[in-house]
Amino acid sequence: QVQLVESGGGLVQPGDSLRLSCAASGNSFSRRAMGWFRQVPGKEREFVAAIGWSGAFTYQTDSVKGRFTISRDNAKNMVYLQMNSLKPEDTAVYYCAARDLPSTASMETAYRYWGQGTQVTVSS
Repeated sequence: QVQLVESGGGLVQPGDSLRLSCAASGNSFSRRAMGWFRQVPGKEREFVAAIGWSGAFTYQTDSVKGRFTISRDNAKNMVYLQMNSLKPEDTAVYYCAARDLPSTASMETAYRYWGQGTQVTVSS
């Protein structure tokens, strides 16, 4: 069993930065791939970024490449999403998710454990 708690969301202006954190508790964090997803009301949850068990391999969806960076600290059981140059279209609830496998994935169904989400609002 894995519990995930996101933090760091808030209201920012276009062009600002935010760092989301995800604290994980439970079993075998360092052997799990982790991901970030986001959801806007009325739309399906979409993949944002993923990171493999060691942190050596990461990838992001095209719309955030060059702006968002995913990272992890296995010693602290933490995953982060650094978001720079934020745009209004980045507004969403952001979710942290954990797999039962060490390899990354972009499909929502590949992730077994989910946090409650943290709201990010980008508005002037």
